[in-house]
Amino acid sequence: MTNNDSVITNLDQVTPGWLTAVLHQSGALSTGCVTDVTASDGRGNWSQNGRLTLTYSPEAQGECPTQLFLKLVSTDLGDGEFFLPAEVTYYTRDYIDVPDAPLVRCYHAAYDPTQHRYHLLLDDLSATHQAGYDKVPNLTHGQALAEALASLHARWWGPARLGEIGAAVHDATHLQRFVAIGAPGLPHVLEQFGSKLKPHWPEQIGRIFAQLPGKLAARAGDRTHFTLLHGDANPGNMLVPKDGGERPLYLIDQQPFDWSITTWAGAFDLAYVMALYWPTDLRRTLEIPVLRHYQLQLAARGVADYAWAQLHADYRLCVALMVPVAVEYMRDGGDPDWNDFRFGLVQRTLTAFEDLDCDELLD
Repeated sequence: MTNNDSVITNLDQVTPGWLTAVLHQSGALSTGCVTDVTASDGRGNWSQNGRLTLTYSPEAQGECPTQLFLKLVSTDLGDGEFFLPAEVTYYTRDYIDVPDAPLVRCYHAAYDPTQHRYHLLLDDLSATHQAGYDKVPNLTHGQALAEALASLHARWWGPARLGEIGAAVHDATHLQRFVAIGAPGLPHVLEQFGSKLKPHWPEQIGRIFAQLPGKLAARAGDRTHFTLLHGDANPGNMLVPKDGGERPLYLIDQQPFDWSITTWAGAFDLAYVMALYWPTDLRRTLEIPVLRHYQLQLAARGVADYAWAQLHADYRLCVALMVPVAVEYMRDGGDPDWNDFRFGLVQRTLTAFEDLDCDELLD
């Protein structure tokens, strides 16, 4: 038997009684009860999940959601690395007072530090939304993304607000570790992709790994204009409407590793998607309009002192940081099924690095 605050560790624990209790607790069920639940089992990259179909008693009243998504996560990856349980606070604390936050409705969440496990009970939006893997970026999509990120970033903008939740700006040691995590991927990038790289790129990558941590530490010395990041705003972690529109757009899977950068310039989240994932020609066309829209959206939410020159400088530094992020994907030695995808990450980030003259930042 599972009480309301216990972490669900397998789908067998999801009973009509438990669902009745947590839906009453969330306010989604005011009277009546759940009489039946069926679950389809699935897996994500780092989680087990289940799509739940609920049946209610005739007298049930309230929202009475009939389709829910249950995500079960072990934060212990088994290799000495851990997820932070930030995804629980993402849904239950960080943005509950932000009316336009791009978050899926969460009905229940729990984290158990002794088991290193948590669960999330979310709306199932599969009828209306899909992951953005196949989304071809356009200006409207970029603006919707800028609005979504601005609504998250503005909430915790600046050291005073970050201090309210104990979110400290990372020190030089943490920043060095974040960059160094990707270093084991470098020989595999050269081995697997060497013939496809521009002749000067291997040396360029080495220079980035050597010089960038110091530049990040220098930026961290100025604690202004930092915020709480999503940290992995890739297209697969966006839910976009199936009807071809761009809104509402949702950002999911906020699962930082214990070595991740979680507080930084908000431009990190924009660089993460535009430099890593967007086709180069579209990134070149769209990145400045999207950044301009992001700045306007921050201002509309009370962040009025973030000058364009500072935003653009932060974005360039974050684009440089995407090169180690791309190389990190190869630290497992490569995967024939994924190497073309991973080469695309490396190629796009290095091209963006050159387009924005990011090498200048390393001097």
